[in-house]
Amino acid sequence: MKIPKHSVAIRKRLFLVVLCCMAYTAVPARPIDLWYDQDTGRYGMLSTTLKLTGLGAYNPDDPRLFPKRHALTGLTRLRFDLDMAIADDVSAEIAYEHRAQRATHGAGAGVGGDVLTTFAPAPWRAASLDWQMSRDRDVFAWRHEIDRARVQIRRDWGAITAGRQAIGLGRGLLFSAVDVFSPFSPVEVDREWRRGVDAVRVEYQTSTLSSLEMLAVFGDRWDKSALLARYRGYMGEVDGEIIVGKRGRDAMAALVSSAVLGDSAVHGELAFFYTPERHPDGGWFGSDRLLTKAVLGVSHTFDVGQGLTLMGEYHYSGFGLDDVADATRRFRDPRFVERYMRGDSQILDRHGAALQALLPVSDTVTCGLLLLTSLQDGSGLASPSLTWTASETTTITVHGFAPWGASPRNGRLRSAYGASPRTLFAQASLYF
Repeated sequence: MKIPKHSVAIRKRLFLVVLCCMAYTAVPARPIDLWYDQDTGRYGMLSTTLKLTGLGAYNPDDPRLFPKRHALTGLTRLRFDLDMAIADDVSAEIAYEHRAQRATHGAGAGVGGDVLTTFAPAPWRAASLDWQMSRDRDVFAWRHEIDRARVQIRRDWGAITAGRQAIGLGRGLLFSAVDVFSPFSPVEVDREWRRGVDAVRVEYQTSTLSSLEMLAVFGDRWDKSALLARYRGYMGEVDGEIIVGKRGRDAMAALVSSAVLGDSAVHGELAFFYTPERHPDGGWFGSDRLLTKAVLGVSHTFDVGQGLTLMGEYHYSGFGLDDVADATRRFRDPRFVERYMRGDSQILDRHGAALQALLPVSDTVTCGLLLLTSLQDGSGLASPSLTWTASETTTITVHGFAPWGASPRNGRLRSAYGASPRTLFAQASLYF
């Protein structure tokens, strides 16, 4: 149904009024204690977060992909998190969020690509619980959703967690081979909240250093649901995991491990997926249905200033493309689009690498530099960053993105990162 323009304008003004009122009334500099029973230890605690984001982009010179060279986007997120202890061994969490995004006309509501939080419907949910409040073409979008709604029961032998919850798998810091539900993009800046999925997790402690976990993750159909078993354990400074089961229509098996080697830390992931459809770029062991993903990373903190941390990762994605120039044709395939949108491949091609440096220059300021590159075509991007913790309730983050590589031509990609815009990202996070 088309929304009248005057109704859209009224809703936009109403949203701004709500934000102003919340920012004004949420005066306490810590979560609000809604209730607390000293005898039983039961409590209810409400946290409110307001994030104000601005993004400016200078797009590549390809009118078919980018109608305008310059684009500006504003994003507002207002989130309420309610944590409760409702019994000695039972806790619960509910999170409700509003997201509003406005972009310059012709830039598209998704300008900025993977840098910004996506507005796309979240997969792995039996019911979306995500509603559109208002939309004005590709210029303005306002949505709200219930992103957490889970209950956890703890026992001596382990725990049961049921409902909408965050599930992150693997050890990868920028890439992942096994984070199959809500993976972050390698260039996504705001990673404070992973989008929730509908799931039941049962964890059984087989010993003090090992556990067995069953994960059932639900979509609106069986072929959009998952059932995984995970066994993990520790031996000295080495930990490992084995994951097997079904993810969507794919069979999946994976190995994950991390270890401390001297003053460094290493991590690795290797996953195999057997898919019902064939893949034009082929797979492993002569089968175009057997695909693999892998991550290998190392990190080390040097005694420079307050501690200079360097991290490097290599990523291989069997879901990626042998030739990025095929992307225009492949995006006409709904199955390829579905896999790409839900994060089956965090990179467009098959071989990628990342190097990240983080240096705290004071107790409140941290500088960083991220380098991403395609090992197939040599394109990449550099992203310097600055994070300032201005107070207990305010954090300011600034990121720049400078890509290199062959730019697109006539709507066709010619390199993995050449179609990325030059971008400046700034965000103020306010916690109440």
